[in-house]
Amino acid sequence: MTFFIAIFAASFSAHAQEASQITIGYVHPEERMQTLSLLDRPTADLGISGARLGIDDNNTTGRFTGQNFTLETAMIAGAADAEVVVQQLADAGASWIVADLGFEALLAVAEAAAARGMLVLNTGAPDDILRAEMCRANVIHVAPSRAMLADALAQYLAWKKWPRWFLLKGSHPEDEAFAQALRRAADRFGGRIVEERTYEDTGGARTTDSGHVQVQQRMPVFTQGAPEHDVVLVADENEVFGTYVPYHTWDPRPVMGTAGLAPTAWSPSHEQWAGIQVQNRFVDGYGRRMQAEDMLAWMAVRMIGEAATRTASADPATIRSYLMGPDFELAAFKGEALTLRDWNLQLRQPILLADDKTVVSVSPQEGFLHPTSFLDTLGYDRAESECEL
Repeated sequence: MTFFIAIFAASFSAHAQEASQITIGYVHPEERMQTLSLLDRPTADLGISGARLGIDDNNTTGRFTGQNFTLETAMIAGAADAEVVVQQLADAGASWIVADLGFEALLAVAEAAAARGMLVLNTGAPDDILRAEMCRANVIHVAPSRAMLADALAQYLAWKKWPRWFLLKGSHPEDEAFAQALRRAADRFGGRIVEERTYEDTGGARTTDSGHVQVQQRMPVFTQGAPEHDVVLVADENEVFGTYVPYHTWDPRPVMGTAGLAPTAWSPSHEQWAGIQVQNRFVDGYGRRMQAEDMLAWMAVRMIGEAATRTASADPATIRSYLMGPDFELAAFKGEALTLRDWNLQLRQPILLADDKTVVSVSPQEGFLHPTSFLDTLGYDRAESECEL
């Protein structure tokens, strides 16, 4: 018996020594935007823990396929640091970069990565222009675009037969970008924006000791006198006022968008399609709930792992070819296999519509059809694409 145990141990040791190394980089911002609600304040490991869980899952299979996955993390203060950070990851052996970054930093990282033959997986920037005229051949978009999020919400409003929308938007460019996505969605799915109002960011303190008193007095006045409407839509990506809108509108109407019922890639309350399994594993491993940033990072790392497993290879070119090919699919606890749109490298995926407690619905909604994939009813379709990879 001892003889066989020794042979097995020697065999396992040799296999471990021969394991192919696959290193994935993860880049996140040095500072994250602070939120209005204390419950939503970002933790130091936001996104990183999702990537680590993905690495663990990759290695579960990798033990049998002779592949060993590791994660290298790096912080970036802004676009000016991209060259140094990408070189740091390249020196660590990374051929892939999962980037939880905004628009400018992502573009800078993508440019530096392209010069080194590295592939970037975008988990942070929802900008539609990055999937259109400013698309990059080395950037896969794991994060849903603003158009996908707006279309998901618009389909639900169409299903509910709530066509009259009162739009409140912030004064920052990102707020206007999401407002534009909502206008486009209204045209596509039969909505009508009855009025728009802009909440100006004056730069004052976001929270004060008397905050709820001020909000209770000011927000109803801000929303007073609007034309007849079914819902209030909020476009406030910069967390200036949106959290204060629910329960404070002049007319008693549901609130949706970046506040209230929100379209999102993931929710800590999602449990369908075995989602409870990954939720529990995340809580057990990291002591908190799995946020959208964590799930998007997990998906990006798992995409690389899935392609490596299917090709039985650690060669970056081989993995990349499969990842961008017609046979790639990813299971991600969302009821549908996720695939890539070959015209702009956007990951097709269902969008959850969730509030603070539960997932209310999932889009695409029943009845919205498409000749290729019903997931392509969300966001810009092939015929609408301005991307030239």
